[in-house]
Amino acid sequence: MMTDFVDLDVRPILKRGGEPFEHIMASVVALKPDQGLRLLATFKPTPLLSVLGSRGYTHSAREIGDGDWEVLFTPAPIAVDASAPAVDDDNAAQAWPAPAITLDHRDLDPPEPMVRILAALESMRRGEVLAALLCREPIFLLPELVQRGHAWRGGFESDGSTYRILVRVGAEARSTS
Repeated sequence: MMTDFVDLDVRPILKRGGEPFEHIMASVVALKPDQGLRLLATFKPTPLLSVLGSRGYTHSAREIGDGDWEVLFTPAPIAVDASAPAVDDDNAAQAWPAPAITLDHRDLDPPEPMVRILAALESMRRGEVLAALLCREPIFLLPELVQRGHAWRGGFESDGSTYRILVRVGAEARSTS
């Protein structure tokens, strides 16, 4: 199946000193199942590769000159193991224990929420869950959690103004809901 790519050029936003993350995520949410995203940026967006990878996209990146990058995000084929029991995200989320710690960092500027979340995780036992409320998706935190072997589930609440993340200490997996 051929992927149809939607183009998004965030270079003008970046050159003005703006933050294009919300534009990128809005474009990703609007994609149809057979569509991918062709992103043009002034640098290789390494943290975004992880974020969209956790949302089921593979990527290929290439420098296109003058320091600019083209990144193709393609929906990853969904592999189905017929012998494995079906698991839906709601049931999987219910299998996690209640949060041992809940943090509200909606009023803090980056990188303070990330610093405080990582510090709190250091004091927790394997398998415990931390919940945090944030004013934006923590794109720099997510790869750090994976590197440290923690599982996470996250997403914007229905009003779109608060990002809620659950982190399970030492569980070595990730997903979004």
